[in-house]
Amino acid sequence: MDTWLLSLNVGKCKSVAYGRRIDFSNKYKISDNVIEQVEQIKDLGVVFDSKLNFDEHIHVKINKAYQMSGIIRRNFIYLTPDSFMVLYKALVHSHLEYALCSKCVESTP
Repeated sequence: MDTWLLSLNVGKCKSVAYGRRIDFSNKYKISDNVIEQVEQIKDLGVVFDSKLNFDEHIHVKINKAYQMSGIIRRNFIYLTPDSFMVLYKALVHSHLEYALCSKCVESTP
């Protein structure tokens, strides 16, 4: 980083260890600044935790879908089935489909 004169916001950098037995004894540094170690991190809208269990990601996506369906229900009282489907696909279904993991697919009926 210093050799190529690249700037990096060290305050935004995080370290996550993946595996069954996680060792937090290693301290990573960038330009003498210790990188914060976290249990989970969000990257491109996907929540990754240290055991690669996507329960938190699924929980976030379900809550967002409920939130969007509540917006449709409150703001669009008189809807035809066709217009409801357009709103549902745009506002709810798109959140559920983004970064769909295999665990989500297995649990769907």
